[in-house]
Amino acid sequence: MTTTEGVRVEMDGSVRRIVLNRPRTLNALTLDDLATLHAALELPSGVRAVVFAGTGDRAFCAGMNVDTFLGFDPAGARAFIADLRALLQRVRTLPVPALCAVDGHCLGAAFELALACDLRIATDRAVFGLPEIKVGIPSVIDAALLQQYVGLSLAKEMILTGDGYPVARLAASGLCNAVVAPVELEATVERFVGRVSGHTRAVTASQKRLFELWQNGTLAEGTAASVEEFATVFAEPETAAHLAGYRATLGSR
Repeated sequence: MTTTEGVRVEMDGSVRRIVLNRPRTLNALTLDDLATLHAALELPSGVRAVVFAGTGDRAFCAGMNVDTFLGFDPAGARAFIADLRALLQRVRTLPVPALCAVDGHCLGAAFELALACDLRIATDRAVFGLPEIKVGIPSVIDAALLQQYVGLSLAKEMILTGDGYPVARLAASGLCNAVVAPVELEATVERFVGRVSGHTRAVTASQKRLFELWQNGTLAEGTAASVEEFATVFAEPETAAHLAGYRATLGSR
């Protein structure tokens, strides 16, 4: 499995674990790390879930290393941000559930990564923020999702101040699916993985495609696509097998 200085990629049964692994700089990302993340998202057929995590107890990730931006001209900036956009889109549209385990700071591009994931499990010392404005660049890409999680007023406050917000400040928004003590993080992530990874790959991929359509299209477009997605899963042999297995469990009760 591919591993670099800043990103460790492992298989744990049917779960692909992607660990940001540069704790001395709060797991801040480099351009090389983005390439490793792209490669890590090429999933074999046996993968049932992807979990992102960070090394150490200070941060999930502080976002991009600020040195990345030094010397950018508009063309270089455009190429970088287009690549980051493509990476986050891949996370959002993975055919399996994507979970983000957040302990400590989750900032900038890392916060956008967390927003792109399906589920977020955080410790009670987690801090979220989009500090880009403080260094003179806008928050972009999946920061656009923030208002749907925390409301437009708070999203504007977070983006325009660039400040870090403790998870307790965001608790009412439902941004995180669970907030636990640090010692409980790993076990809680495992429980969520168990709850979302036992379905057929066909139905999970279909549901993920629908999430994206519902997010970006009209109600009419979404419901029309739902008809086709519902029909399509019946072309998969695993659908019939799963239905039969589920029916058998009902008969045994």
